[in-house]
Amino acid sequence: MGDTYFEFGTAGERWERARMFFEAKQYQTAARILRGLVEEYPGQTAQRLLLARAYYHSAQLTRAETELRALLERDPVEHYARLMLGRTLERQGRPDEAAPHLRMAAVMAGEQL
Repeated sequence: MGDTYFEFGTAGERWERARMFFEAKQYQTAARILRGLVEEYPGQTAQRLLLARAYYHSAQLTRAETELRALLERDPVEHYARLMLGRTLERQGRPDEAAPHLRMAAVMAGEQL
């Protein structure tokens, strides 16, 4: 596939473009841009988290789960990733797997259980 508008520009320009598409609820387009950024900069939490959110909102739940697990492998106390993983598992009909992630996210957020 050749370069398109989505792949042009600096990483910062592509990040802003991805966020713009995400905010406009164009989740698949946002994911397309973010995939490239995550490949180039795999250690960037914000990009991977937004990619997982784009997958979640476009019902690509297996892909969302994969990105969230990769994030949590590197940073097990990333609260929002933990919450999103719980919600992603719930949405896939896996409440027993989701429950510990949701409980941990609640504790991390300081909620009373």
